[in-house]
Amino acid sequence: MDKNSKSYRILVVDDEDSICDILQYNLLQAGYEVDTASSAEEALYKMKGKYDLLLLDIMLDGINGFKLAKLLRNEYHNNIPIIFISALDTEPDILSGFDAGGDDYISKPFSVKEVLARVKALLARSEKSNNALSAKEGTETENSEEIQKEEQTKITVNDLVVDCNEHRVYIKGREIFLTKKENDILVLLVRYPNKIFSRDDILKLVWKNESFVLDRTVDVHIARLRKKMGSHGDMIINRSGYGYCFQP
Repeated sequence: MDKNSKSYRILVVDDEDSICDILQYNLLQAGYEVDTASSAEEALYKMKGKYDLLLLDIMLDGINGFKLAKLLRNEYHNNIPIIFISALDTEPDILSGFDAGGDDYISKPFSVKEVLARVKALLARSEKSNNALSAKEGTETENSEEIQKEEQTKITVNDLVVDCNEHRVYIKGREIFLTKKENDILVLLVRYPNKIFSRDDILKLVWKNESFVLDRTVDVHIARLRKKMGSHGDMIINRSGYGYCFQP
């Protein structure tokens, strides 16, 4: 039993009892506190309590795993680390998992040892991130200060209009629909044209004090944003080795 894992609580969400049983047994043996849920609705009810990590299946009845993750991130503002465990193993499925707010993705059939290793690693990184954020509490980054000074409510670049107050984006008069994170990234970049933001900058300014987010999450969100913007997405430039900037 891993003594360092005793204080961590994990919620396993899967509609297959056998999967829940296997994961719960092995996680308990590793020293974690573990509960299970067979649906998103049950998971939401149980998450009124405090959990440190969510192991989440995708193909659930009713609200599926992707929708549950998005609900937690966007509606409930819950930043719990999420590992998807699913039989869906194509690249689009995995990207959808990260786009929905997942921190890691494991394909079924899975190795129990791999699950335990990924759980341990994600919890360690999450705790390290939380500790670092706590140490910096009350201290604003240089970029945060710049953004607070800039109070533009509507930004127009040619036929691209970003309404910061209404959180809406228009291209050639037609609205394009973005997630909150996509919108926040776009607002950040267009407010400071030609300024390069590293992935770390974007994580700090957009995800702020969320528990733990991978660097590649930024790449996934920007890829989705570019796609939704069509040809206008070419104005978001990737400066290899440096980060992203908006270049009109």
